[in-house]
Amino acid sequence: MQSINIRFGGYQPPTSVHNKAAEIFGHTLTASLGHAIAFNLDGNIIASGHQAVDLLRLVENGELTMCYFSASYLAERIPAFALLDLPFVLTNRPMAYAVLDGPLGQHLAEELAAHTGFRLLGWWDNGFRHLSNRVRPIERPADCQGLRIRTLMSDLHQEVFRLLGFEPVALDVKDLLASVQAGTIDAQENPLTNIYNFGIHEHHRYITLSSHFFGAAVLLCHQDSYEAWPTDIQQTVTTAAAEATQAQRRFAAAEDHDILARLDPSQNEITQLTEAARAEFTQCLAPLVNEQRARFGDHLFRHLQAG
Repeated sequence: MQSINIRFGGYQPPTSVHNKAAEIFGHTLTASLGHAIAFNLDGNIIASGHQAVDLLRLVENGELTMCYFSASYLAERIPAFALLDLPFVLTNRPMAYAVLDGPLGQHLAEELAAHTGFRLLGWWDNGFRHLSNRVRPIERPADCQGLRIRTLMSDLHQEVFRLLGFEPVALDVKDLLASVQAGTIDAQENPLTNIYNFGIHEHHRYITLSSHFFGAAVLLCHQDSYEAWPTDIQQTVTTAAAEATQAQRRFAAAEDHDILARLDPSQNEITQLTEAARAEFTQCLAPLVNEQRARFGDHLFRHLQAG
């Protein structure tokens, strides 16, 4: 019997929490299925000249079998994914996981399967996103005024930062570090793991632990491939994905603590938002949150708050 090839793509360094979880997925598969599976992980397609966002195209057309990626990019295809990007709504990990593993996460997975070539096999933890910049500490919305900030390629993200007074610039992660180094952007926002592992902290002295977004990531599979596999392969892949998801979430939570311990206070100033400052940020963004609630309806919005 010919082995089933599972080609898994990523866009991060080998030690990233995502790639460590992808390795666990591969080890679990091969331990269960042996030679029936040939698993190959390319953890950083950027190194071979791709943009990170190419992963979505490569999986949907079957050139790759699986990938992890930010859920934000799927809102263009399935608008309700934008609910996961509402600022200052998902405020802690237990709440976020309850939402992703509950009715809203299931609804989004079903919509994705019905309208794209993806099958969603897990919700991964992309970390709470924080602000960093090279100009000044950000303690209140007034400190954001006029700073050019790199954003994801998300209309919602760009509107969030525009409302806070930033000048948003959408860039693929492939171009992020070069733009930070060159100073063509003043600020950016990312989980702590990316701020540190991409080397952004070496150029941005000021880091604000804003937790303005919880970054949901998706573990995606090429749907036609999954449906063509024998039932026992499907079940093993699904089980391995669930195990990798739990491991990835543990890695992500631990990574936040590790990164904070590694940052040198003489090189980086860490700002914790006060409750009053967080209320100011939330108030600035309330019109956008209310607009999205009206757009998607109370039935979906209630699931977002149920966590």
